[in-house]
Amino acid sequence: MAETVPAVSGESRIRVLAPEESRKIAAGEVIDRPAALVREFLDNAIDADSSQVELIIEEGGIGRTEVIDNGSGMGRADLELCWQTHATSKIRTMEDLSSTKTLGFRGEALAAAAAAAKLEILTSTDGREAWLLEIDPGGSLSRIGRARRAKGSSVRALGLFGSIPARRRFLKREGSEALLCGQVFIDKALAFPAIGFRFIQDGKLKLFLPPAAGYRERYAAALLERREGNFLHEVNAQGRGFTVTILIGGPELFRQDRRRQYIFANGRRIQDYALQQALEYGVQGVFPNGTHPIGAVFVDIDPALADFNIHPAKREARFADAGAVHHAITSALRDFMRRLSAGFGEGPAEAADGGRFLPFPAGNSAPSGNWRETQRSGETAGGRRSEHPGGAFTGRETGAPDYSPFRRDGPAGPLAMEALLNHPPPFAPLPRSLQAAEAGPRYGKTLRLAGRLFNLFILAETGDRFFIIDQHAAHERILYDRFLSRTVPRQELLAPIPFTTDSAEEDHFLGAHREELEKMGIGIEQEEGAWYISALPVNWKLSDGETVEEILKLRTAGENIAEHWAAALACHGAVRDGDYLDDAAALALAEEALALPVPRCPHGRPLWVEMSREDLFKAVRRT
Repeated sequence: MAETVPAVSGESRIRVLAPEESRKIAAGEVIDRPAALVREFLDNAIDADSSQVELIIEEGGIGRTEVIDNGSGMGRADLELCWQTHATSKIRTMEDLSSTKTLGFRGEALAAAAAAAKLEILTSTDGREAWLLEIDPGGSLSRIGRARRAKGSSVRALGLFGSIPARRRFLKREGSEALLCGQVFIDKALAFPAIGFRFIQDGKLKLFLPPAAGYRERYAAALLERREGNFLHEVNAQGRGFTVTILIGGPELFRQDRRRQYIFANGRRIQDYALQQALEYGVQGVFPNGTHPIGAVFVDIDPALADFNIHPAKREARFADAGAVHHAITSALRDFMRRLSAGFGEGPAEAADGGRFLPFPAGNSAPSGNWRETQRSGETAGGRRSEHPGGAFTGRETGAPDYSPFRRDGPAGPLAMEALLNHPPPFAPLPRSLQAAEAGPRYGKTLRLAGRLFNLFILAETGDRFFIIDQHAAHERILYDRFLSRTVPRQELLAPIPFTTDSAEEDHFLGAHREELEKMGIGIEQEEGAWYISALPVNWKLSDGETVEEILKLRTAGENIAEHWAAALACHGAVRDGDYLDDAAALALAEEALALPVPRCPHGRPLWVEMSREDLFKAVRRT
């Protein structure tokens, strides 16, 4: 803790800082490193209606940061004022904040730059008369005079923090600062594709982005390899007072991190976890687990419905109705991904009962049965204890016969086709396209079972094509589609499962979504502050503690509660790795998998790998 300066008798310890010192301290709120100079200078260039913008940095931007544009420029009167604190042409009163669409509006950037570095501004409004302004480090006017320049402005900062050693000490190495400058350059270029951008670092051209037709073309040119641009898609959505343009890469462009995800609002890149989450929610089930999509969200919103004046660098924003923006993004992406995925197969059919998609006939019987086994003791799961007294039996006693058809190969033999087709969880019969003799199988010839691999994969061939099918992932997708297409059949529990929540948020979730949970086969009741699970989907197998955890995890699913629950049901109900299917069941599963409209499991993994006879011959050098 800093010590206070002792006071001389009769003298105040409080001092008013000299203007030059207070300016240097305040400058750090806006200009904390070279990348902040780049951000502010580029904002001003874009606000000046420039069509060409060039960024030049030296020594990571510490030695020199300069932005050159061909925008509207300034006359002498404006130039004399522009570097003063809170001098701005963007607003006049506080009320103007509700209507301004410019990137800058507070009039702090040039004043902060002038306090932190030597500042030079060369500008002209018409290309005939130009003016040069020089500000010494610390923020004192050096000179203003005539000069020569084409229409536009050049703003240059030299020797950043040269007069503030305490701040310069905490800058990164030049290479790291240059990377940060480059990222800000990319941010601005992505948001304004109609403007041409050039980036020069230490005398070398690092990136040139000519004007582009739109966001998609600019993103591809700035961040992707040439061939990758073919897998980048543009999706549009709108709501009351806003429109959204979404760029999303297909599953071919997945990444291990989120560094290629960008969120913009009215041309500013912002840090908004909720909208980034919406981008991920909208494509859930399409990308493999542990991977992330690439893309960008561009929100164009009525300024009266957003507040950008909450962060010195305008990195954050508040929306009057953030939920509406979130919903627009997730809904648009989900609809698009369904159409994109449908392109892999025959396309989804409209559900006769109002469900989402039916990759099999609507008349299939619902699964039956009401057996459920749980553990005897009220175990804990993730720290949450089931409160069932004296054990947790709800359906059958120990030693009762195992009705589940999904058991490992042993004395009972392999899993039979009858078990897959007639016992819960249900395995759907073949689609009409495969049942109709006149139509024939999907791939033109009868599919033949060629064998199995590691008790994990089914090998099948047809004509000159060969498939390696993941039996668990394929069965999981079939069940997932079925659960989404209709109300999940449920069984009433002989003894309800009591449990308590850990937060008011969990209570609110259960109360608000009780009807939706009912449609998903989950009966939830509340009595005297405690919660009870009174019904669960047919053939539910998890213990009481695991069941409670699985239900409460749906809080993180956002608007995708049904999809998350269907994925959980499908995962727990599908055949397991190591389960051995008899020939008829294996062949039926292979045929059904290859007829699915979406060839990925609910977690995004592909269901099969395909090879042609020619591919195999090339692999073993056989011609």
